[in-house]
Amino acid sequence: MRQNADTLVIDTVEKLAALITEKRASRKVYHEEHQRITNEVSRLQEAVNKSKNNYEQALEHYKSSKTKYEDQYLKGKPGRKLDELKERYQKACKKLHQVHNDYVLLLCEAADYERDFRTVLLPGLLEYQERVQEDMIDKWRSLLSEVCELTDTTQGRYAQLQAEVASAVSAISPKTEYSSFSETNKSSPPDPVSFEFCNELLGDGVGSLQAGQLAVDSLTVDSLRLRLNDIEHSLREVTTQLREKQNLLNQHETEVVNIKTNSLQDSNIGSRLAVLKRASDVLRRELNELRCRESWLQHQHRLIHDPLAALGCEEAPQPWEATQVNGDSHQRSDSLSLKSRSAAIKELLRKPFNRSKTSDSQASTPPTPTRANTEERATEPDQNSLLEMTPGGQAEVPQAVNGVQELTYDPDRCLEDEPWFHGVLPREEVVRLLVNEGDYLVRETTRNDEQQIVLSVCWGSHKHFIVQTTPEGHYRFEGPAFPTIQELILHQHGCGLPVTNKSGAILRNPIFRERWELNNDDVELRDKIGRGNFGDVYKARLRDSGLEVAVKTCRVTLPDEQKKKFLQEGRILKQYDHPNIVKFIGICVQKQPIMIVMELVPGGSLLSFVRNHKGQLTVKQMMGMCLDTASGMAYLESKNCIHRDLAARNCLVGHRSIVKISDFGMSREEEEYIVSDGMKQIPIKWTAPEALNFGKYTSLCDVWSYGVLCWEIFSSGEVPYQGYSNTKAREMIDSGYRMLAPPNTPEEMYQLMLKCWQYEPENRPHFSDIYAAVDSIYAPL
Repeated sequence: MRQNADTLVIDTVEKLAALITEKRASRKVYHEEHQRITNEVSRLQEAVNKSKNNYEQALEHYKSSKTKYEDQYLKGKPGRKLDELKERYQKACKKLHQVHNDYVLLLCEAADYERDFRTVLLPGLLEYQERVQEDMIDKWRSLLSEVCELTDTTQGRYAQLQAEVASAVSAISPKTEYSSFSETNKSSPPDPVSFEFCNELLGDGVGSLQAGQLAVDSLTVDSLRLRLNDIEHSLREVTTQLREKQNLLNQHETEVVNIKTNSLQDSNIGSRLAVLKRASDVLRRELNELRCRESWLQHQHRLIHDPLAALGCEEAPQPWEATQVNGDSHQRSDSLSLKSRSAAIKELLRKPFNRSKTSDSQASTPPTPTRANTEERATEPDQNSLLEMTPGGQAEVPQAVNGVQELTYDPDRCLEDEPWFHGVLPREEVVRLLVNEGDYLVRETTRNDEQQIVLSVCWGSHKHFIVQTTPEGHYRFEGPAFPTIQELILHQHGCGLPVTNKSGAILRNPIFRERWELNNDDVELRDKIGRGNFGDVYKARLRDSGLEVAVKTCRVTLPDEQKKKFLQEGRILKQYDHPNIVKFIGICVQKQPIMIVMELVPGGSLLSFVRNHKGQLTVKQMMGMCLDTASGMAYLESKNCIHRDLAARNCLVGHRSIVKISDFGMSREEEEYIVSDGMKQIPIKWTAPEALNFGKYTSLCDVWSYGVLCWEIFSSGEVPYQGYSNTKAREMIDSGYRMLAPPNTPEEMYQLMLKCWQYEPENRPHFSDIYAAVDSIYAPL
């Protein structure tokens, strides 16, 4: 009895505690997954409402612009004002068509998700939870049986009671138990949410736009093709994920069959079966979601691809029908009749939308790269030579007189070439440049879908003045008007008077573009070589020097907040100079798209490199890659820079297989950084527990990620925690699980990985120590 009691306390109770913990974790996972897929419906509802509001605003702006342009044209007064009204109408029409398409595609996405939410995702999550709970009931039955055996010391009439208890325990059916529970406690299914095109948006004067149908014409064909490329890229990614997860599920099922065939007696085999079953259940649920996503993307692909394929020509649709007005019999003989004027308006309004080399739409979309055979460079230039080869992209900088910059006006120089014009540099970046009282610069911004020129001045605080346009097409603030913005700024700088009486701001010192602020036209985009979070990555050439570079572009359609994050990478990179950090050359903000120019690293991403060379790399070569990364990270740590996204996909391989750290889009120049904007884009399987749980980032979080990166190198680019979702991997890490060493990993290197994966950050080594440790392993090889 004593021996049984000890077993009951030590072994059985421990199993019971583990089962309770597993039950709580399962409930947490279920609630989190349920909340995630439910929140997506709410997010889509909000997005549709926002898109509808944008549609209404674009429609009002379009009708207003159309009326003003028509009225001005009918007055028979050609001039700058008519040209401006024509340009505004042209932009408003294009904006309306694009907003219409965005609204139609969003409704398609929302309706597909809502349908699958009710018919696939929620039922699939419930089935997964049922299987998990049935497994737990089976474990609970085993525990009860164990308790019956350990407490069965009865004799006489009590033996019959004990037998009845044991019989009742063996009669427990996991499927019956949980089915009756779920039937009793199930909630009502969610009410269907309707996502339909609001027909009230379409009325008179919107041309060929139709409810629920994409507008496919010269105003939208380029943006639709870009959207189609994005969808095709996403489809390829989803297809790859489906294939990988299906293969993994097939492997699990094959292993289960082999285990059952060989033996059922070994207890370890029984536990292995349980692990395989749970992993298979997770994979089935993830496969369901991926199939739904594939279906959504295919629907959107058909919605765009079919009308594009059927498009015979790219002639613009008739933008509007001019109102027929009875003519005045006493018009001058040299003026058009109203009828002929109406026809002329139609013809005139058709022309701006025909494709031409000088159309404004060309300036708002990234140029298409053209392939060219370029000669590989044998050596890598250093940072100074890279900068020396970059084009200036500026007018000659005037000299300062008595501490004040003297400005000159050259009528042959356009606004973009003025050294104090900073293009589309975001306001946050402008504030960084304007430090002293009277510092100023000129930039371009978009407000209410219109491009506007803004004068930014440091005067007490930072003040921003929109350059006003007179009816005659001149430019002014509160004083006199001038034919060009350059003359206006020159006058305001020289007169010493406030820009506005209310602000009192006086222009004293123009802030010129820094050397690394390049002109967009100085960069010739060639081959597309990748895709980033903010846009595409191109192989490019600097026109003046012929230097081959890599260029990251920022999608024009991104909100200003995202563009600010995009430029943050350039601001961080330009301060660093290290052989294992990708070198910064410049940024292009004179016009859209915004671009970051960096050195071209020919080997591509480290992840692709180790995958493509699987089985070909020696241990010494792989250790060298770990050493390069440690060197670069030790440098960043010394600069108080937290990378936050260290992974093989974000490192590049240069000449002689030198690894260079790249992708600083999530980086922060702080000793400690607390995330306050959610965890939407956090790479879960590479991120340290304290960052996931509390949003707290330090360089020791990068140390954790470095351990995962080394594992990627030695596993030839395998996915960490393969076969497990982010949530499951996170649970396993919190419970103490660590990945096994990949084949051919030196034992000392694996022990270093384990040190990097210490749960408490203070127990992890710093990068200076890591570099020394990796170097000691690498040197004897």
